[in-house]
Amino acid sequence: MKGERKMKKELLKLFLFAGLLTGLTACNSNDDGVEAGIEVPGVTLTPDVECCSAEEAFQVYKLIETLKVVPELTLEVDGRYIVYAYTKTGKFTKGYNEVYFIATKKATGNYIKDFQITSITPVMDMVKMGHKHSTPVGGDAVTFDDTRLAVKRTWISFLMNTSDAGTWALSYDARVLGKKAAVTDAGIVVNALPEGQDWLKSFKVGDSNYFLSLVNATALKTGTNEIRAYISKKSDVITTPYALATETFTVEIDPRMPDMGNHTSTNNTTLTRQPDGSYLGSINLTMTGLWRIHLTVKNSNGETVAGGDYPSGGTLYWDVTI
Repeated sequence: MKGERKMKKELLKLFLFAGLLTGLTACNSNDDGVEAGIEVPGVTLTPDVECCSAEEAFQVYKLIETLKVVPELTLEVDGRYIVYAYTKTGKFTKGYNEVYFIATKKATGNYIKDFQITSITPVMDMVKMGHKHSTPVGGDAVTFDDTRLAVKRTWISFLMNTSDAGTWALSYDARVLGKKAAVTDAGIVVNALPEGQDWLKSFKVGDSNYFLSLVNATALKTGTNEIRAYISKKSDVITTPYALATETFTVEIDPRMPDMGNHTSTNNTTLTRQPDGSYLGSINLTMTGLWRIHLTVKNSNGETVAGGDYPSGGTLYWDVTI
C-alpha cells in the first residue's frame, strides 16, 4: 500500500509538470508569426516569413490608425501587392508634410517588411508661367522605428499650394519583394495653410537658393518647446527634388507677437545641425496667439548670410498660431 501511494504521488507530479509545460508552450507559441489572441482589423494573420508577425502587424496597425491614406498614390505591384501612402490628414498642405508608406499582400492584407520607396518626385506645373519646378524632399522613404519595420517614412515640403497658377503631380518608384512598379505623375492637391500659419521660407546665398522648412509647427504650445527644421538647397535642374543642403548653418530665432506690441520671449536657443541633417533648438512661447519667429541664418564662420533684419521688418520668418 505504501509503495502504491508513493507511485501515485510520483505519477501526479509528472502529470502536473506535463500540464505546466503544455500551458507554457501555448502561452509562448507564435505559430510562426501568429500570436494567439492578437487580431488586426483587415489582416488575415497566417504563418508567412515575408510578412509581419501578429505583434508586428498590430504595431503597424496602431500607427496607421492615426493617419489617413492618400488614395491618389495607391499602387498595385505584380498583381500581388499593394502600396499605400499616408499623411496625417490624407491630404497635403503647403510647407512640411510627413509621408508614410506600407506594402501589403493582396491575399491576406498583412504588412510586408521587405520593400523600398525611392525617387519621390513632386513637380508643380506653373501653367501661367510656362515652366515646372520641384520642391524640398527628405529623400527615399526609410525605416524610422525598430518596432514598425514595415513602415517607411519621408517628408515633402511644398513651396506653394495648388491654385489657378499651378498644379502638383507626384511620382515614386516601388520595389516589393523584388517586384517593381511606379506611380507616375499622379495628380495631387496641396492645400493652403490657415491664416496665421507659414512654415516655409527661402533665402539666397550668392547664386544659390535655400529653403527653411519648419517641422513641428502643429506641436508647438505655450512654454518651452523643441523646435526642428530642415534646410534644403534648390537643385540645378529645378524639376529635380531639392535635397538637404550640405553646408552647415546655424539659425538664430527671435519669436515676437505682432498682435501684442511685437513683444518677444526669453530663453530661446539657436537651431544647430544634428547628425540626421535636421536643425534643432528650443523656443519659449509665453501665451497663445500668433507668433512670428524671425530668423537669422549664419554660415559656418558665424557670418550672417540671411535674415536678421527684425523687429522693424524683414521677410525671413515663420508664422505659427497656437
